[in-house]
Amino acid sequence: MKTTNYATGLFSLCLTLLASCVNAPPSPAPQLTVTGCPAVVPCQLPATNPASNGDLLTDEDRAEAAWADCAAQVDMVYKHQQAQP
Repeated sequence: MKTTNYATGLFSLCLTLLASCVNAPPSPAPQLTVTGCPAVVPCQLPATNPASNGDLLTDEDRAEAAWADCAAQVDMVYKHQQAQP
């Protein structure tokens, strides 16, 4: 029995498609490269106008949180500078 040319072509095409159905390992995640200094914004303390002792305590908590944010930025820049040769 003789096969026609188009039947042979379809058969080889099917075999090629089946070869691509194999599970491949996932590609590795790209490595990030950081250049330059981290972004730093000016430290600002919130304005206060306490009218009672409760307001004064709330303002103190807000000021401490603002100082903590500022200190975190300073620490970030310091660590970045120490990591660079």
